[in-house]
Amino acid sequence: MSFAVSTSVPGGAVLPAAAVSCVGVRADRTRRGVLTALIRAQLDDTTARGEVLSTLWASEARIYGRFGYGVATRGRSVRVARARGLRPQAPAGGSVRLLDRAELPTVLPVLYDGLALCRPGGITRPEGWWRLATETSGRDHVLAAVHTGRDGDDGFVVAVPARGDEFVRPLQVADFHAADPASTAALWGFLLGVDLTANVEASMRPLDEPLDLLLADPRDRTVTGEQDETWLRLVDVPTALAARAFPADPDRGATPVLLAVHDPLLPGNSGVYRLGDGAAERVAPLGGCAAQLECGVAALASAYLGDRAPSALAATGWWTVHDPAALSHADALFATTVAPWCGTHF
Repeated sequence: MSFAVSTSVPGGAVLPAAAVSCVGVRADRTRRGVLTALIRAQLDDTTARGEVLSTLWASEARIYGRFGYGVATRGRSVRVARARGLRPQAPAGGSVRLLDRAELPTVLPVLYDGLALCRPGGITRPEGWWRLATETSGRDHVLAAVHTGRDGDDGFVVAVPARGDEFVRPLQVADFHAADPASTAALWGFLLGVDLTANVEASMRPLDEPLDLLLADPRDRTVTGEQDETWLRLVDVPTALAARAFPADPDRGATPVLLAVHDPLLPGNSGVYRLGDGAAERVAPLGGCAAQLECGVAALASAYLGDRAPSALAATGWWTVHDPAALSHADALFATTVAPWCGTHF
């Protein structure tokens, strides 16, 4: 199945996407091409719906690359000791209020809508997502806090106590979105002030969240893992590339490049694309002109939102380099000022 969402891409454009979930093949029907047929049918349906991108969380990392999906966002798991809290110079301001359980279905969706698309990779959440998240959590105790800044509500966190000793149990973050460092700092400060907890644990936080810079002792934050978050499939490569921002600043290395893209599953996407000067367009079929760089559609997905630089992908064999001078230009073209992140599990 999939549900329709909107997702943000570098430069601020918002594209229609399919959020894919519940993929499975019966245990006694595997190794017969059923999954391939299922994915092909879904991509055809996605194309017919006009959804430019398809995104998913991969239960098994080896499955989806062969269907054109590539890792597009990643997250970091952290454990934070609560003893020392934030440094005095951390951004401050605004106020934090608690929500009672009855307010969650009405307050959080409205607040999230204003934050969802601030980063590349962020997605909107359908009503059904919120219904499951706020009505069937199965938790007796849910801590939900909202930060209000100068311009209104600008962040929220939902956390639940984990199992453990009554007086030293961890506090687990279930949902955390904030507009800026000030709201991020205020909400982390609130979490670290909750009594009768040993520490605060959060998974899949943005790679560039400056938590260690906010803490009185940066070693209070322990990184416990780093994982792939969402996988992305460019269903309509020409439209996806045209919507993404490619800077037009030769002085900073953003010189146009010719990139050949291969897509065996959706061959209409294959071709040579000119990226740069603030735009992207297909200029020739494969082999129609000399490309400087070359990649498959799954490897393109890893660079599309800015998670991986083309030079890193080339160094590890994901991209092929025909003109070494083009690699630094591609890095400048695909670079983003913030790490891509979704922050919504589905």
